[in-house]
Parts: sequence; C-alpha cells; structure tokens
Amino acid sequence: MILDTLNAPRRQMTEIDPALFWSSLLLLTLGLVMVYSASIAYAEGNRSFGYQSTYFLVRHGLYLAIGLVCGAAAFQVRIENWQKLAPALFLVGLFLLALVLIPGVGREVNGARRWLSLVVVNLQPSELMKLFVVLYAADYTVRKMNLMHDLQRAFLPMAAAMMLAGGLLICEPDYGAFVVIVFIAMGILFLGGLKARLFAILSGVLLTAFTFLILISPYRRARLLGFFNPWDDPFGKGYQLIASKIAFGRGEWFGVGMGASVQKLYYLPEAHTDFLLAIIGEELGFVGVLVVLFLFALLVHRVFAVGRQCVQLNRVYPALVAMGIGIWFGVQGFINMGANVGILPTKGLTLPLMSFGGSGIVVNCVALGILLRVDWENRQLMRGTTP
Repeated sequence: MILDTLNAPRRQMTEIDPALFWSSLLLLTLGLVMVYSASIAYAEGNRSFGYQSTYFLVRHGLYLAIGLVCGAAAFQVRIENWQKLAPALFLVGLFLLALVLIPGVGREVNGARRWLSLVVVNLQPSELMKLFVVLYAADYTVRKMNLMHDLQRAFLPMAAAMMLAGGLLICEPDYGAFVVIVFIAMGILFLGGLKARLFAILSGVLLTAFTFLILISPYRRARLLGFFNPWDDPFGKGYQLIASKIAFGRGEWFGVGMGASVQKLYYLPEAHTDFLLAIIGEELGFVGVLVVLFLFALLVHRVFAVGRQCVQLNRVYPALVAMGIGIWFGVQGFINMGANVGILPTKGLTLPLMSFGGSGIVVNCVALGILLRVDWENRQLMRGTTP
C-alpha cells in the first residue's frame, strides 16, 4: 500500500504525452539560460540598486521553481473541478484588474499600471486573466453549446464579459493582453460550434472596432504604424526595433556565441523580457531561432492533438481548455516573435515559457499542469480506468 502511494507520481509521469512534456521543459530550460545571458550586463550595471550579476537568474529560477510546484499542484486537480471554479476565477480576475487601477494600490512602471505589490514580488493580474479566460470561455461554451447559432444568446453575453475585461486592460494600458484574451475567447467559441459565417462577421466587426480605437488616438497610431519604418524615428519609437534587427543580423546562421551578445549591453531595452528572441538570434543564430520555433510548433501541435483526443472521448470541456491554452501560447508567441523581427508592432508581450517575469512564468506552468492533467485523464479513460 505504501509502495503504491510512493510510486503514484512516477506512474503519472509515464502516462503523459512525452512530446508535450519535453518540449515544454526544453523551452523553460532554454529560457532560464537565455534570461541569464541577456540580463547579466544589465544586472552588473545596476549594482547601486543592490543587483548582482546573477540577480535575474536567481529571481527567474525562483519564479520557475514556484511555477513548477504550482503546476504540479494544478496537475492534481480534476478537470471537472476546474470547470466548477471557472466562473468564480473569472470574477476574481476582474476584481484584480479593477484593483490594479486604484491609485496607491496598483504599482505603476513606465507609465503603465499593471502590477499589484505583494511586498516581496509583484503580481500581474493580466497574466492570471489569460488562464481564467480560457477556463471561463470553455465552461461558457459548453453551457451554450446548443445555442451557438444564436448571436444574441450565445455571443453577446461573452462579448460583454470580454468587453469588461478588455476595458480594464486598456485602462492599464495593456493592449497586448487585451488582444490575447480576445483571440482566446473567439477561438474557443469558434471551436465550440459558433457558425463560420457568424464568426467571420464578428471578426470583421472586432477588427473595425480595433482599427477605430487606434485611429482616434495619436499615441496608439504612432505605436502601431511605427514598426513599418522604424528609421523615421531611429532614436525614439523605432530605436528598440532597430536594435532588435541588428541583433538578428549579427547572429547570422550560428550566432556569435553564448554570452557574446553586444546588443544586450544597454543597446536593446527589455532584452531579457520582451526581446529575448533577439538575443537568442544574436548568440545562437538563425539555427537557435529555428530550434525555438520548432519547440513552440511541437508544443502547440501536441496541445491540439490532446484536444482532438478529448473530442473523440466526448470530453468537450477539457478539449476546449486544452485548445484554448494552445491558442494562448500560439498567439502570444507569434505576436512576441513578430514584434522582435519587425512584422508586428511591439505590444509588451513576453515570450511564453521563456521570458523573464514572475506572474507570467508561474501562470504558464499552471497552464501546463492543467494540460498534462487533461492528457493524463484521456489516457486513463482509454485504459478503462476512472481518472
């Protein structure tokens, strides 16, 4: 009896998708290494603030350890329990998004109020909201499955919820998180049976509304259009993108070598967060970037494979949760990579599983724990065992 209890975690690890597990682990590990490489010069240059050369390595390692523990805890929770908690978690997310906007409560950095100070660390509610939207949108879609042809009863309530969350995010402002949660919600609704014609019309309406919001604001318009020709303002809005492109150019095929990046020496701002891929491109070259792209593609492919397996087992909610997380990682990763190479405007989004960031890396690990739980429950059902 005691041996069975001790061996249970080991048996669970052998009953999950190996490609999903190892691609995630490799991305997390490579992220830890590259965060250290990208941040060491910045940390050494800020010793007056008490930083040591390993400051960001230690903090990222700590966040990663916390994330892995939280992910392991999330793995132990049955998916049906996540479904029961989904509406309450979404309300908690809205409350935290509102709380961060209160002067004196939310912490402001570089003109954005996105963090809640927890004394030792800062909590970014928008990162939590991405996971909560996945869980809530999947639950909502399951409950409205028979009404997906009805615009008023199926889409409008979800649209109102997303507008409320989106409005709070825009007030921070955090346009990147807003775009991601809209993609998550729309993607889950479409996968849940929203009519293709209705989906196309709604997508057009959203795109028009988004374009209008950009055009009425000179600041937003400048941010969006600046990436088309960063050389128009090389020492202002275009500086970060130019520095990123120089990093990719220096890397060529095989990179300048680990730790040998020049752009991270105060030339490229946010090198260990939003522009980590540029440092990977400089130090590991085109080959290193291809490895990252392959790992992300493999991860998203396996996530959707797990979702399709859920559909075959008639497990609709777990299927939508898995695919929603796949949309989240895929869309956010694509936006971050696109901003790094200059095909998309910079949105302040980190590279999932890799970039420095406490809340982001912890929530990513929790999402991975839920994904692995979905896969594990699928395998138990296929074996005829109750998960």
